[in-house]
Amino acid sequence: MTGCYNLFIRNCKLFFKDKGMFFTSLITPLILLVLYVSFLANVYRDSFVSALPEGFTAAEKLIGGIVGGQLVSSLLAVSCITISFCCNMTMVLDKVTGARRDLTVSPVKKSTLALSYYLATFASTLLVCFIAAGAGFIYLAKVGWYLSFADVMLLLADIVLLVLSGTALSSIVNRFLTTQGQVSAVGTIVSSGYGFICGAYMPIAQFSAGLQRILMFLPGTYGTSLIRNHALRGAFSAAADAGFPPEVIDSIKKSIDCRLSFFGTDVSVPAMFAVFCGWTVLFIALFVLLNVISGAKHYNNHAH
Repeated sequence: MTGCYNLFIRNCKLFFKDKGMFFTSLITPLILLVLYVSFLANVYRDSFVSALPEGFTAAEKLIGGIVGGQLVSSLLAVSCITISFCCNMTMVLDKVTGARRDLTVSPVKKSTLALSYYLATFASTLLVCFIAAGAGFIYLAKVGWYLSFADVMLLLADIVLLVLSGTALSSIVNRFLTTQGQVSAVGTIVSSGYGFICGAYMPIAQFSAGLQRILMFLPGTYGTSLIRNHALRGAFSAAADAGFPPEVIDSIKKSIDCRLSFFGTDVSVPAMFAVFCGWTVLFIALFVLLNVISGAKHYNNHAH
């Protein structure tokens, strides 16, 4: 464990020492928040207002709380996955510079090295995402705060779970990359595409029925809905107290993916949590399996 700890510290230092990589990871969610507020806030607001019954008005703070909760949940749902790809770049850079070859020549097991990469990526991504969550909380405090202490804790727990999954996924993908250009290309594809397929940029409810069915098999759909439910639970509770008809609240929940339907069956929040946990365990197991296979090949090559 001492070797793993030393490698973990080494990988974290390399990430934070590379100012370009660190500030890119840190500023990306903050830029996304600004872009969301600038371009998507009005779209979300108009969508929410249009769902209200004719002649029914809502307090500006309540509208801000619901729109803000949707924006912040979208930001966090995307950042937890995409930032892990950036933070995991050390794994590939070690291949490019030859550092990985030097490390494997030393008495360090490949499994220990892989674990150190995973833990360092997890810690770095989690730090950046917690900073992004802090910025999101500041924004919610300005436009409409309806989060209870329990909601905040659940949101932070969601972030930890999504980062665990994102780190495992990026570790699997980065194992097959050998150049910095490949990492940049994959990072660009993930950053631009993931937000759409997970329902962060545009709610899945607005997609075609066929595409909705396909996306219901992907883990990102459940991760986004899980974090959105926790970000908006307080706001929807306040809306009910303000006299919003239950059918209106239900309609809004469906329109922004707080309510998911898997082939006609409603998916509860605990079920979303279970599904996403299952996918996370699967990603981690696949990462472990790849390292076991790689270690066996390495051992056989040395035996021969």
